[in-house]
Amino acid sequence: MSSIKSIWKCMFSPKLYQIYGNGPAERIYEPLPLERWGDCVINSIYTIWKFGLYTSPFWGIILYNKGYLEPQGLALIMKFAAGMGVILIVSICFKGIGRAQNTTYQRFLEVLERAEENVTVTKPELMRYDFEFKSWPVEYDLSRQRSPISRSTARRSQNNVEYLMSLPFRMIAYLAIHTFGIRLIYPGSVGILQTILDSSLLQGRSRLVQLYKGERFKIKTTDENDIDTMFLDRRKSKGCGEILVICCEGNAGFYEIGTMITPIAAGYSVLGWNHPGFGGSTGMPYPSQEQNAVDAVMQFAMDKLNFKMENIIFFGWSIGGYTSSWAAMAYPAIKGVVIDATFDDIMPLAINHMPGWWEPIVKLAIREHVNLDVYEQLVKFNGPILLIRRSEDEVICIKDGNLSSNRGNDLLIKILTKRYPCIFGGPQLAILNDYLAVTGIEQERVIEKYNVDPSVCLSLIQSYISEHSKSFPMKIGEEFDFNEKNQMALFLATKYMKDFKATHCVPLPQDMFTVPWDVNVESDFVFT
Repeated sequence: MSSIKSIWKCMFSPKLYQIYGNGPAERIYEPLPLERWGDCVINSIYTIWKFGLYTSPFWGIILYNKGYLEPQGLALIMKFAAGMGVILIVSICFKGIGRAQNTTYQRFLEVLERAEENVTVTKPELMRYDFEFKSWPVEYDLSRQRSPISRSTARRSQNNVEYLMSLPFRMIAYLAIHTFGIRLIYPGSVGILQTILDSSLLQGRSRLVQLYKGERFKIKTTDENDIDTMFLDRRKSKGCGEILVICCEGNAGFYEIGTMITPIAAGYSVLGWNHPGFGGSTGMPYPSQEQNAVDAVMQFAMDKLNFKMENIIFFGWSIGGYTSSWAAMAYPAIKGVVIDATFDDIMPLAINHMPGWWEPIVKLAIREHVNLDVYEQLVKFNGPILLIRRSEDEVICIKDGNLSSNRGNDLLIKILTKRYPCIFGGPQLAILNDYLAVTGIEQERVIEKYNVDPSVCLSLIQSYISEHSKSFPMKIGEEFDFNEKNQMALFLATKYMKDFKATHCVPLPQDMFTVPWDVNVESDFVFT
């Protein structure tokens, strides 16, 4: 009887991927033949099912044209489904038998059972294993402590007639976003892509654990999603380990193979996390779930990891600029935010990549359901900001190969105009646009053309702060002449934005990642 119970338990227990710390012989978990065969069949059926689900409109038309949706055809489909069901059940049984006979798997299962009772005590043993994250014990739970963040959508006021006329478009927009739309915006949430990346994610996670001594945690958000996180503690090492960098990945990025390596190489403590629906995280990356996820990560960093808010930097790449800017808005006392290859507002990019006749639906879908307006959030943060622009970015540019159409330019201009309204008038914006239309040596020539002296500009800002206020918006520049405004405009642009000669997905070098410039801290300035 005990053997039958053991097999039953093993049938539904998590898949074990890897074992750490036992040398090369046991580094990769080796299942017995029965488990290997069962897993192979189960994974194949899962892949076929996902592929069929995503292509269901295409297959549905074919089946209809062939007459398979009529009673006789449906009977054949049901027989096929029943046969696949039998194969699936047999495969699950074989998997359970193989695991029950594997002593390595049984040792892992014993550790997991003890961890479910007291994960704090068992954590060192649990960290020796890499397995399906759904079975990882929750170590930080906000679901009972706080209410989910309510997210207001941006809607224009309309009368009843206008609303009724737009209702069909609203319905189409809702259905589009909640079916294929959110997956187009966040392709990393697509199951087939994650299946393809499984081995790469495992290798990346192994490197973080074995090489950098990373520690994995499961966080439960206020809306009860589980968030997969990885923490690397550098506080005991020399350098900048007292500063924690929280990494927010792109729309197809995972912490295992994403941006974490850059701040790790630069010597910071680092906390990475996966979007809802990515990797081990549950849910879907709708804005409200994204906000609840990054909020839980921040609370975890302060409550569990004991980092002070003023020692935390958010690092967002691409669409990760949305969660980074939201966190900066929600936690204004953080040390700063670094945003790499992101946009001011997703709307222009969405319209640019969709057919023109879809524009009314795209606008409704974005504004009402996926309103990723980075600027509107970032402008409410008064702390240090650093923007990194990819000079060869093929994703954030509206026009291919046209640097002046990079939406990072718009984000910079909006931030500077809001923070320094007396500096950025019409002529200064024209000069700034000329500066942003080029890169490298050509930018340096613009700096030289207007005789920008960094030390003079810096002293003017510091004099203003000492006499007036360090809060934004600053009124500095009211008494400046035309040339002084030009020089200050270019100086501020060089402080708030760095150029990186690369395309969108090239990893950011460690020397490009720095603590954002703080107008309240005196420092030497070097053009880069």
